Amino acid sequence: MLVSSRSYDEYIAMFDLADADLRGRRVLDCSAGGSSFARHARTLGAQVVAVDPAYALEPSVLADTIATSNRNGATIAVDNGDRFVWDWYGSIDARDKMRARALAEFVLDYGSRPGRYVAAALPQLPFRDASFDLALCSHLLFTWADQLGQAWHAAALAELCRVAREVRVFPTLVQGPGGEVPFWDELMAAIAADGHVVERRRVPYEFQVGGNTMLVVKRLRS
Repeated sequence: MLVSSRSYDEYIAMFDLADADLRGRRVLDCSAGGSSFARHARTLGAQVVAVDPAYALEPSVLADTIATSNRNGATIAVDNGDRFVWDWYGSIDARDKMRARALAEFVLDYGSRPGRYVAAALPQLPFRDASFDLALCSHLLFTWADQLGQAWHAAALAELCRVAREVRVFPTLVQGPGGEVPFWDELMAAIAADGHVVERRRVPYEFQVGGNTMLVVKRLRS
């Protein structure tokens, strides 16, 4: 099981978030893994719920799983240097320290606010329609497009649009070599046909080469 920890600063850059996107808003982080985003976003008054199937694990097992994923992810980045750029992080060491700090903050928050961390998985979420103003989805949709096909992506996006008025997904490339999603155009057309506005927006973050855009979907009608 791959469960990464990402920092609040990474989220701000990956999803091009401003304070106004978070202040006083209901936010879903799906699939959140060991992110420290929820903890920090609450300081702006955001009501954040984090979702991940890994939250079904015992806390100690979960922490060990995330730490192992962090180490494995760092090794992949080093061994495939031509696929990654380090401008945003500055160095490998800086990224590793950021991820370790995010994990430590996640563990503390997870232990003190268990009700804000829900064990669930796309494409079925245990929330009512329009429960959130904003849903963020990092490194799940599109990243695994070579394993999770078009039908799964359509169902997952429909579910995110059901529970949130706006959805942001990062990145928009497939893992590994970073190829384009083969069913992108057809999927976007289907989402638009359901009454949503879709936009592929550039963000101030790039780690995987070419991975500097997110998908934004906004609901226009119920």
